[in-house]
Amino acid sequence: MKVLIPQDITCAGKDYLREHGYEVVVLTACDEDTIAREAANCHAILSRTAKITRGIMEQAPNLKVISRHGVGVDHIDLDAATELGIWVTNGPLSNYETVAEHTIAFILSLGHRLAEMDGQVRAGNWNTRNTSLIHEASGKTLGILGLGRIGKAVARRAALGLGMKVIGYDIIPDIELPDYVTRLGSSEEVFGADYVSLHIPATNITRDSINKSRFDLMHPHSYLINCARGEIINEDDLYAALTTGKIAGAALDVLQSEPPSSDNPLLTLKNVMFSPHNAALSQECYDKMGLHAAQGIHEALSGRAPAWPVNNIKTYN
Repeated sequence: MKVLIPQDITCAGKDYLREHGYEVVVLTACDEDTIAREAANCHAILSRTAKITRGIMEQAPNLKVISRHGVGVDHIDLDAATELGIWVTNGPLSNYETVAEHTIAFILSLGHRLAEMDGQVRAGNWNTRNTSLIHEASGKTLGILGLGRIGKAVARRAALGLGMKVIGYDIIPDIELPDYVTRLGSSEEVFGADYVSLHIPATNITRDSINKSRFDLMHPHSYLINCARGEIINEDDLYAALTTGKIAGAALDVLQSEPPSSDNPLLTLKNVMFSPHNAALSQECYDKMGLHAAQGIHEALSGRAPAWPVNNIKTYN
């Protein structure tokens, strides 16, 4: 059986597939036409970020499973996959530790003003040590919106490692939480924290939901961190909050348009830190994402229900 990989991955996943007898085809281009042509006689697609559309699926009669290299599946047409009897799987255990570490790095970098201090030293302004005070994380409140695996991993590090008070909200009312996380009754309450960290998916409900109404609930000393999805933030409203002193700053791993256009006004602000959507891109995480995606493919092509299904295929063909 043939497994198509539109964008290359590390060896862990490819080696697993080859060891289990699959032919692995790695593309050098990942546009829709190329994927559709190469998928015509494949049985599985191991997908990173390339769009896997209905058109691709309809031209691949042998396709049984699309396995996501990571967690988010917003680039895969789930309705089409389910209708056509194609499993979609992901790797929910692959990236949460790495993303949690990145979030904590942002918290510390914002409070300790690391990017600003680096720039001042390089500019010869050593005296900034006497004019720009930094802030401890210990004793501050961290508000987490979304308490899934990543949110909980951030909470553990913040509470037990940094001595922060952690509050949080999740749409699932009975989600199990450790005793060091205070469950809130509404998402709005999260925005009263010193640091607000977002860990929710981009859906029809959440897109643009982090907007002026939420920023108005924050404080002039507070920071916003987004290592989730860029689409959930209204960037015009964020720019206004950052330039009027409504909030102190932000750290963004994701943006609405990636890479950002050169005229994105957020890029002009010194109170914003960026990373290029790489919060999950550690070597260790890359290996786990590839391996877990490969395991999902092997499960589906072996006639078993995958361990981490995203859709529900009741009958395996």
